[in-house]
Amino acid sequence: MKYSFLFIVMILFADCSKQSVTLDKPNILFVISDDQSFGHTSFGGSSFIETPGFDRIAREGIYFTNAYAGSPGCAPSRSAIVTGRHHWQNEHSGQHASSWMKKHVPFVDELSASGYRTGKTGKGVDPFQYARNDSDSLWRTTNAAGRDYSSIKYDSHAYELPSDKISKINYFENFKEFVNSTEKDQPFFFWFGANEPHRAYEKNSWKKTDKKLSDVTVPEFLPDTDEVRGDMLDYAVEIEWFDSHLQKMIAYLEDIGELGNTIIIVTSDNGMPFPRAKANSYEYGAHVPLAIRYPKKFKSGRTIDDHIQFVDFAPTILDLANRNPQNMLPITGTSFVNVLENKKDETVNGKRKYSFVGRERHSCSRHNNLGYPQRAVFTDEFVLIWNMKSQRWPAGAPQRFSPNDATELLPYYGLDATGTYINKSAFLDVDDCPTKTQLIEEKDSLKLYFDYSFAKRPEIELYNTKKDPACLKNLAELREFKDIKEELFKILKEELVETNDPRVMGENPEIFDTYKRYSKMRKFPEPN
Repeated sequence: MKYSFLFIVMILFADCSKQSVTLDKPNILFVISDDQSFGHTSFGGSSFIETPGFDRIAREGIYFTNAYAGSPGCAPSRSAIVTGRHHWQNEHSGQHASSWMKKHVPFVDELSASGYRTGKTGKGVDPFQYARNDSDSLWRTTNAAGRDYSSIKYDSHAYELPSDKISKINYFENFKEFVNSTEKDQPFFFWFGANEPHRAYEKNSWKKTDKKLSDVTVPEFLPDTDEVRGDMLDYAVEIEWFDSHLQKMIAYLEDIGELGNTIIIVTSDNGMPFPRAKANSYEYGAHVPLAIRYPKKFKSGRTIDDHIQFVDFAPTILDLANRNPQNMLPITGTSFVNVLENKKDETVNGKRKYSFVGRERHSCSRHNNLGYPQRAVFTDEFVLIWNMKSQRWPAGAPQRFSPNDATELLPYYGLDATGTYINKSAFLDVDDCPTKTQLIEEKDSLKLYFDYSFAKRPEIELYNTKKDPACLKNLAELREFKDIKEELFKILKEELVETNDPRVMGENPEIFDTYKRYSKMRKFPEPN
């Protein structure tokens, strides 16, 4: 009897321990779109985009009004997410299309080591070059977002996609396969990285829907033309496709009884792929949507103004998974679990007043693959941007050599003799698109908007983002904003010094321009 009693106690204790482990390690679904600005969800007030999936997460969870990407470009932003470090701290592994070094261990590896099953579908921590063979001995082999689950594709004969440019990956079915093949009591971390709404788009795909040009709200830095409105509606089609897969994932988790055990985080890697947005450290380039749902521990229906930076994701997710990092390099960000668990609908942490953003190179867009280094600090009301090489063209060089003949210099602004823009011929930090083409081809009549996107900029820019979210009225040289400018520049410099940014602290401040690029290279004339 004595031994039987002890045996029963041991079994009960084992079951309780197992349950405790499960409760201490919730499932985590990390959802990230590719190029979506902060206001482009229906929950955020968009007049032309419907996002029921995001809206449900925001409504039943927490909506963050001040979430900022680590960079206005995808690779450095994603690097900041998984390492918890500013991209300028991550050497090659923080720069667009360079190599991912083994030493930059992502939080995903820490979750795997603590018992999580990890995986990803779609776009992971990219674009980076991962190890190709044994000679790349210092490089990571697998994607930093986890093992890939993207093999299930749409059959074009059996399913009509809303656009012929949308990815053929069936994100939901890959997620479903991953969950179904996970042991019942094993927690999972899954990265759903949509390729949408990254360009290219099928032009006028919106005409297959019930959308109307009159629905669109055009940002003030773009001309309010039918061409721009149509381009933005094609962008909306892709956001809604991304959101439709999120909706399916939520419904599936609900069907199998795992929704309550799953933390869902939804955001984007940077802003919309339009001129003066993506690849620019303005509001529309760096300010992104963010909603997080986990009613079991986080009070629902809250809107929070605390600043959340991408470097904060890694420590927060590790905290939520009860994992102390063992192999990661020192983390810069700070966990915001206290914000998530707070019961009040207000700013929780008075120290979360700033977000730091930066960029180096984006596409190969200048002579010798040079970038356009920027560092920026955002507050609730202002953004200060430091253009460290303001003599360079911010959107890329206005002229390049022909991809077919390296001795043939294409015309300035990429305009041929008829005034028609030649694809991929100028300002290549801006994705080619109908909006860009119109700005260039009609640059005389649209000079104000052309200059907003392509003209050179002063070294310091200061904008009131509350009054001027388009970031058009530079306050940096106005006497009444002198103190604000100096204070924000001081705060920015302190962060760069503390985090050993080579641009301000290193022996070689130009080191970012020396990192090899593994994506397509282009040839440009040497600037005058």
